[in-house]
Amino acid sequence: MNVSLRDRILRKLDTLSDERGYQVLDYVDFLESKYAEKAPTPVSLLQRFSEGVEDRLRVGGVAAGTVAETMGLLNKAVGVLGGVAAAGMSVASDVASVGMAVAGEVGSTAQRIMTTPASGASAGAPAGAAPSASASGTPPTPPAAPPGGATPTGGAA
Repeated sequence: MNVSLRDRILRKLDTLSDERGYQVLDYVDFLESKYAEKAPTPVSLLQRFSEGVEDRLRVGGVAAGTVAETMGLLNKAVGVLGGVAAAGMSVASDVASVGMAVAGEVGSTAQRIMTTPASGASAGAPAGAAPSASASGTPPTPPAAPPGGATPTGGAA
């Protein structure tokens, strides 16, 4: 629909009462169901909820003025909830960016640790390895027996 036609319809609607406005809305819904040339503009979940409440109030026989007042309050609440949702999304986005930055730092630190050789370890043996045989080929001396005469295997001497 062109802009000038839409503005003209809105000017005409402004002169009607709420009861007549709801009649016009019903007629527009009927026309849309029969002759719509394109899909309706999608609305948010909160907007669909408020329109559902409005429709139920109208079906229940609530006066048009009362429905209009109720919808005014509900629309204010939807606006507040929309603001809260936007703020929540902003905080979540900030938390996600900080998390990604920290993960990147941890990953780069881990990469540096993995590629840096350990200091003090011999070139051929890993750190903490048992002593090897001496150059003469004799095995290393076993550790001394613990006090009390017990053998390393737990039996008595």
